[in-house]
Amino acid sequence: MKESRLYISFVLIMKLLLRRRMVPVLMVVIPAAFFLVVYLTTSTRVIPFRVASMAEDIFIEVGERSCSLAFFAVASVGFLSSYVGLILIQSNVAVNHRLIICGYHPLEILLSHFIVLFMIILFVAAYTSLSLLIFFSPSQFILFFLSLILAGWVYGSYGLAIGSLIKGELEGILMIVLLANIDAGWLQNPLFYAEAENQVIIRYLPAYFPSQAAIISAFSTYDVINVVLGSLIYGSLFFILANAMFYSKMKKV
Repeated sequence: MKESRLYISFVLIMKLLLRRRMVPVLMVVIPAAFFLVVYLTTSTRVIPFRVASMAEDIFIEVGERSCSLAFFAVASVGFLSSYVGLILIQSNVAVNHRLIICGYHPLEILLSHFIVLFMIILFVAAYTSLSLLIFFSPSQFILFFLSLILAGWVYGSYGLAIGSLIKGELEGILMIVLLANIDAGWLQNPLFYAEAENQVIIRYLPAYFPSQAAIISAFSTYDVINVVLGSLIYGSLFFILANAMFYSKMKKV
């Protein structure tokens, strides 16, 4: 793997991404829209709830609005990361083919895509976590910021995997929207989880670990090492799948 090739493919992919003007707009608008809707529709009443990844006798008391803001911070980062991961793969098929013909290795190209994606994740996580300070200050701000990065890692890798697996852009977006909406945008809400049936299903969904890390770090000083490791493992599985599918397709060129 040559650094010069990695740099060239990285610059090319970044330029192609930024030419899609809606991408930077969405990165700013979606978190802001989520926060505005939550602020306008939730109350400040204090609600006690049990954190799913911790002991059953541990409860956290927090305002409904603050809890929803932290939850939707994870959802917005996850959705944006998965969408960017998808379009990075699907929108650059012709470019990837030309790079392969020019002697690039498929893993060099995929790594370039991931570096671009990771930079986007860092930006969205930083923007979202800093915007949250307008409403409240998380108990462990650095860990909360890390939790948003982990949400981006899990769902960004999912987007790369879907982009490598599915050819159609509409079908890929549907796969992204369905899972992100059901998982990160609904089932991982700690207020919903407390009353949910078949909670074990929720624990196996992609956003479970980063959502737990975000809630714990936002409203307590408890340790988050277990859910951080779970997030890293979950994202790595998606990334390995994306590598395998992308490598298989590009080797046929």
